[in-house]
Amino acid sequence: MLETLQEKARILVVDDNEQNRALARATLEEEGYEVVLATGGEEGLEAFAACAPSCVVLDVRMPGVDGFEVCRRIRALPAGGDTPIVFLTAQRDLDTFDAALRAGGDDFLTKPVRPTELVLRVQVALRLRRLNASNREYYELVRRQRDDLMRLQLQKERLSAFVVHDLKNPVGTVDLHAQLLLRDKELPARAHATAAAIRDEVRSLMRLLLNLLDISKSEEGRLAPALADVDLPALVAGVFEALGVRARAKAISLESAILTKSVRADADLLRRIVENLLENAIRHAPEDSVVRVTTAERDGEVEIRVSDTGAGIPEAMRETIFERFVQVESNERGVTRSGRGLGLAFWRLAVEAHGGHISVEEGAPGTVFCVRLPHAPE
Repeated sequence: MLETLQEKARILVVDDNEQNRALARATLEEEGYEVVLATGGEEGLEAFAACAPSCVVLDVRMPGVDGFEVCRRIRALPAGGDTPIVFLTAQRDLDTFDAALRAGGDDFLTKPVRPTELVLRVQVALRLRRLNASNREYYELVRRQRDDLMRLQLQKERLSAFVVHDLKNPVGTVDLHAQLLLRDKELPARAHATAAAIRDEVRSLMRLLLNLLDISKSEEGRLAPALADVDLPALVAGVFEALGVRARAKAISLESAILTKSVRADADLLRRIVENLLENAIRHAPEDSVVRVTTAERDGEVEIRVSDTGAGIPEAMRETIFERFVQVESNERGVTRSGRGLGLAFWRLAVEAHGGHISVEEGAPGTVFCVRLPHAPE
């Protein structure tokens, strides 16, 4: 029955971004829907009047007439009152969500949208449209509860961003005092080692805070790398120095084979990517082992590989581990490899912001994380 309904359903996609339109068309047509595309607000209104769609997928930010205005105009049309409208936006914040509801939207998706999620939201919108009058009151109640939950989630995310931002200053102050202690030549050796350990943990905490901030920026579409030529050997050497205390505490040797002299990237983001990868490798590597960083150039890309000989990651988990808060409990040998569940999400977002890709491979033994960045310089 669902397939029959999908074949009859016509979806109007209004988005000024060509890639977004192409993805939406390919995704929805694969599910049996008829798809009509519009490149902007005015064109979308004309297409709505001409094709009478069963559902509208509508971008928020467009030149000229934006998505909110398009939605309001559709709702004012005789055939527009009951047509489900699913908003797409890169702005994951409470103000945008409330504006979408006020304009008359039925659902709210944040970019980048996963194809499966888009299909599910469209399917739900179409099913709800077909509810008879006796179920409408129940639907409105469920919808209000859903909207309240979404608003609460956005409020929590905003509060989290504020708290994380405010924590940066005291954490930075602790780091500064640890550095002052380390510069004191009269400090006893044991106290010096303690100060070095404090600074190492503080730097780890700062990385976690920055990861949280950048994840929030990415969800709002504001994680934009400032690209420049980065000296890759110097960057890796600096990261080795920063994580030296942590590595020595476990008798782990840090080795590198950096065959690429330069890469086009955001220097701060790339350094943090490498720091996070190395910190993760050191955490999971066994004592008295080696963690390696290697680079190579392949097919116009710079490939950075970080490997350890710790517990591997089960093949079934190698895609899901890059989701927020996903942790590996154990592999097929019963060995645990866990973490905070945030660093990996940051790696993927930061690498993809560069137009690159990150993957995980079996190290036999251990794990290899591979980062590929485009446009390797000569």
